[in-house]
Amino acid sequence: MTEKIRVLLADDHPLFRDGLRGMLEAAGDFDVLGEATTGEEAVALAGTLRPDVVLMDIKMPGINGIEATRRTIEADPDIRILMLTMLEDDDSLFAALRAGARGYLLKGARQDEALRAIRAVANGQAIFGPRIAQRLAQYFAVPRRTAGPVAFPELTDREREILDLIAQGRTNAEIADLLVVSLKTVRNHVSTIFNKLQVADRAQAMDMARRKGLG
Repeated sequence: MTEKIRVLLADDHPLFRDGLRGMLEAAGDFDVLGEATTGEEAVALAGTLRPDVVLMDIKMPGINGIEATRRTIEADPDIRILMLTMLEDDDSLFAALRAGARGYLLKGARQDEALRAIRAVANGQAIFGPRIAQRLAQYFAVPRRTAGPVAFPELTDREREILDLIAQGRTNAEIADLLVVSLKTVRNHVSTIFNKLQVADRAQAMDMARRKGLG
């Protein structure tokens, strides 16, 4: 008898979890080990139960699913995580991939598509739903500008990335979520950026960055 795929569900919506559990149990080749309703609970249960696959939502109480993914994989790289979310924006997608997710599927996916994705991730493959795969293809198909003079050469690559997000009007909390780092880390970077650019506040930094084409 083939060994069942051991799954942990991480989502704060009980109706959605019930639907997932029913789908997996009906399929016959899955064993649902447990359910988490917060990011912290997902990390803790993953460490205790050691599932083959975690089905992880992004928006949950406490730490979000991207940070929970990072912590889970940091503790046990053998656990594979499939993001199952309503969010299809590029920022969420690439933040999830940077955190170590092996797949990204939208909650509107068909049942057969979801089951195929979970099995593929359990077998070590990277998997994306059709709409997400199309977004990835479009992203990498866009010609990138050839390298020219770097704006703000006194900044590190990470500082320049954060300055670009500041120029977009992002808050420190939003930047922390996107880059999968702590709020304290972002604040330290922002302080360093202000010092290097010799600006007094966020508004001045944003204005200077936008005049250089960032944001």
